[in-house]
Amino acid sequence: MKLNPPLQRANLLRRYKRFLADIETPEGEIFTIHCPNTGSMKNCWAENTPCWYSDSGNPKRKYRHTLEVTTTPEGALAGVNTGRANALVEEAITSGVVSELQGYESLRREVRYGDENSRIDLLLSGGDGDCYVEVKNVTLAEGNRGLFPDAVSSRGAKHLRELQKLAENGVRAVLFYCVQHTGIETVQAAREIDPAYAEALDAAVAAGVEVLAYRARINAVEIALYEAIPFR
Repeated sequence: MKLNPPLQRANLLRRYKRFLADIETPEGEIFTIHCPNTGSMKNCWAENTPCWYSDSGNPKRKYRHTLEVTTTPEGALAGVNTGRANALVEEAITSGVVSELQGYESLRREVRYGDENSRIDLLLSGGDGDCYVEVKNVTLAEGNRGLFPDAVSSRGAKHLRELQKLAENGVRAVLFYCVQHTGIETVQAAREIDPAYAEALDAAVAAGVEVLAYRARINAVEIALYEAIPFR
């Protein structure tokens, strides 16, 4: 995913009220930007550390700038704009990076399915049948371990139940962890944060749901998935 124009650098002063962040530009200007992340962003940032943001160019937006990348306390980069995850995975599939998801003839987004009024992020069709792909953005790290979720996620557990039902009915179902964190080398469930999600993940995997994890390279001009990493 090429970023045009490139992301702009600043210092992240604070994140608050969930969707707001204050930054200071290299010129000393301080202003508030939108934080597009519904999670806790645990271990993703520290005060007065470098961050990168985008500019919508829309003066009518209350907060025209968007926080995109933060620096973790350990010095890694984290892509905190969860809205980019689906596009990153789609790009990686269509460009052939994700070898496990090749051979399909079409790709549709946000398709309704399941018994709990869900929408699948990506539906691949053709070839040997359909493949349902649910995408989750991973930014929480402890050491080099990536953990999901970073806060209790009843929605995440619901999606796992839906995938499990597909797998039990012989339909290919994939949980795809989009790892926007340069320090993460493996991914696993955050059992201490959300035991119910971890239990739902165990049940889904036992039923045949596949789990893929790919990490991204992150800089001011490009964010792109490039490498599979182990799911534990």
